[in-house]
Amino acid sequence: QVQLVESGGGLVQAGGSLRLSCAASRSIFSFNNMAWYRQAPGKQRELVATISKGGSTSYVDSVKGRFAISRDSTKNTVYLQMNSLKFEDTAIYYCKGEGWSDAYWGQGTQVTVST
Repeated sequence: QVQLVESGGGLVQAGGSLRLSCAASRSIFSFNNMAWYRQAPGKQRELVATISKGGSTSYVDSVKGRFAISRDSTKNTVYLQMNSLKFEDTAIYYCKGEGWSDAYWGQGTQVTVST
């Protein structure tokens, strides 16, 4: 069973930064894509950022220029660096690994941005 374990969430003031980590129990290159999603209270889960096996990245418009997804293959870990955080970034953040025929989710980590 593949496990994805997120960490790094917490409470931060608006304008602050956090770095989320997603540690995988198998090589991150075994996934076609690694992604970060978030779900705010009362809202649908939304895709925030992705990084492909080849290293291509993409972001939802609301986080472009503020968030950066990266990876460390030696640690089988994907990161989400979040800068200039806003109140509306408050959500549970989930890591997802997408393979050819399988997909796995982490348990989520709470990010709360105070005004």
